[in-house]
Amino acid sequence: MLPSPTVSGLDDAIARAQAHLLACQAPDGHWVGELEADTTITAEHLLLGHLIDRVDREREAKAVRYLRRRQLPDGGYNLYEGGPANVSATIKAYFAIKMAGVPVTDPAMVRARDCVRAMGGPTKANVFTKIQLALFGEYDWNGVPAMPVEIMLSPRVLFDLNDVSYWSRTVIVPLLVIMDRKPVKWLPPHLALDELWPVPRERASLRFPRMPEPFSWRGLFWKSFFIAVDDGLKIWERFSPRPLRKRAVEAARLWLEERLALPGGLGGIYPAMANAILAMRLLGYPDDHPLVAGQLKEIEALAVETPDEIHYQPCLSPIWDTSLAVNAMVESLWAADHPALRRAAEWMLDRQVLVPGDWRVKRPHVAPGGWAFQYDNDVYPDVDDSAMVLMGLEKVAGLDADRVRQAKERGLGWVLGMQGEDGGWASFDADNNLLYLNNIPFADHGALLDPSTEDLTGRGLELLGTLGYGTDFEPAERAIAFIRRTQRHDGSWFGRWGVNYIYGTWSVLRGLRAIGEDMSADYVRRAVRWLVARQNPDGGWGETCASYDDPGQAGQGPSIPSQTAWAVLGLVAAGAAAEPAAERGVRHLLETQAADGGWQDTSWNGTGFPRVFMLKYHYYAKYFPLWALGAYRQATHA
Repeated sequence: MLPSPTVSGLDDAIARAQAHLLACQAPDGHWVGELEADTTITAEHLLLGHLIDRVDREREAKAVRYLRRRQLPDGGYNLYEGGPANVSATIKAYFAIKMAGVPVTDPAMVRARDCVRAMGGPTKANVFTKIQLALFGEYDWNGVPAMPVEIMLSPRVLFDLNDVSYWSRTVIVPLLVIMDRKPVKWLPPHLALDELWPVPRERASLRFPRMPEPFSWRGLFWKSFFIAVDDGLKIWERFSPRPLRKRAVEAARLWLEERLALPGGLGGIYPAMANAILAMRLLGYPDDHPLVAGQLKEIEALAVETPDEIHYQPCLSPIWDTSLAVNAMVESLWAADHPALRRAAEWMLDRQVLVPGDWRVKRPHVAPGGWAFQYDNDVYPDVDDSAMVLMGLEKVAGLDADRVRQAKERGLGWVLGMQGEDGGWASFDADNNLLYLNNIPFADHGALLDPSTEDLTGRGLELLGTLGYGTDFEPAERAIAFIRRTQRHDGSWFGRWGVNYIYGTWSVLRGLRAIGEDMSADYVRRAVRWLVARQNPDGGWGETCASYDDPGQAGQGPSIPSQTAWAVLGLVAAGAAAEPAAERGVRHLLETQAADGGWQDTSWNGTGFPRVFMLKYHYYAKYFPLWALGAYRQATHA
């Protein structure tokens, strides 16, 4: 029996949060919350319907209402709540609404058009937006980076698809077919987008910018080099006989067929599935072919529909949500053998990936055993989900001991095998770190690769510590060295998959505590001082996605429950639960808890690609505050 908590109402708040989270559990034991993206996914889906002649006018009208609601006062569309207008997002929304039949004289259209022109027009959009426009004849294919389909046959010394991230790979391969054919669905004149160009499009320069962001002389060199390569490739595509072209298209077709035959959609992500539909149609597959119909069905499973609106998620997050919910429940001292947690654990056990995926190219001697992010994505399990699932399985009681032991052995073996040469962990691949490739014109989003990151490495350390390993374990030694090398001067760590330095810092501190690192070490205390210094006057913590563009804004923003929880978890892990900052953070969570026992994040809390694609996990505010309150209660009652 625990003594009375030092913070009044803590036990009651935890009990209500547990009840709320349990009420959200599906009957089969898993949790899945909405994974919200910006408006581009919904706009792209509307445009896809017009490309493939599958337009449902009723659902299109509901999507237009959603897009209207999300428009900013200045007429633009942003990439995250509170962010500035983005030219690519605004162009796609404008185009989708126009294709739905809204006249250009509509006030919302006038504002959006003025915003696009003020930001420089279509030439300032990203590569994926230019490709979307080119498919409708609204951007010259010559202004799109060259991506010859012969890349499928390229020797590894020149370019290997496995040298780019899984999400890039699954988007690129169908795009190779599309960009080889360069199809155009010509629009009637009244649907053209001439009005978005600040100067007549025939006079606009389609050259790619040479200046890297952020600027560096090395980046300038690589930008200039790859732009010259792009110019050469365009000439080669136009005038060379290209004897390997047919063979390369066949290689792309076989690559797609193999992966589209699996459940869950290509890579489990919308852009890859949408591109796959277009590519397979170009290769002669009819819409009712299982490989095409399956992608259409998976895309529709991403819809979030209400009586008035509809929008689309980029993917689904059930394994991630379930593993986090399980950890939060157990660490808030819910009975570890409760039937609800056993059902969740058994659901996760059923989804362990026991077949090899693309990761096997870099790690041929590693046996499979990880977990994916989505319901089905066997080709692309990831370290983050695998680590969180394994920690949950370690904490749940009352399961089949032999089955759990085998799952943990396979899972841990896979995670250890995916550790990078630099000592860190990435998400889906190992040693996917040829950073100069981010300078090719196609990679203007700067997220072509999947290198080791601080938050994933912290998770790896936490897993090892949870399973009983210590700092003398060689993989842990290498990971700690990576963590020490990557710490910022102010004491924080970067958060690749969550916003941002608060997320990275709590992930690392949890890992260091679990593995048995000396939490009085100077570099750990610097992280604690950074967290304390970033606390808001209301007792909470917050950070906006703007910190990806401007690291000077690290740890700054309005308080939200999930980021407050991460900070409290970080302080508790660092042995600072008795700090006044931790108690103020806990009080803030108690004060902001809703009557139903849950919380709501008002700002975005997740990251797809830093700076260009942000996310909001709707369940983060359900289980992270509970986890933080539980960890604080245990620490202060010890």
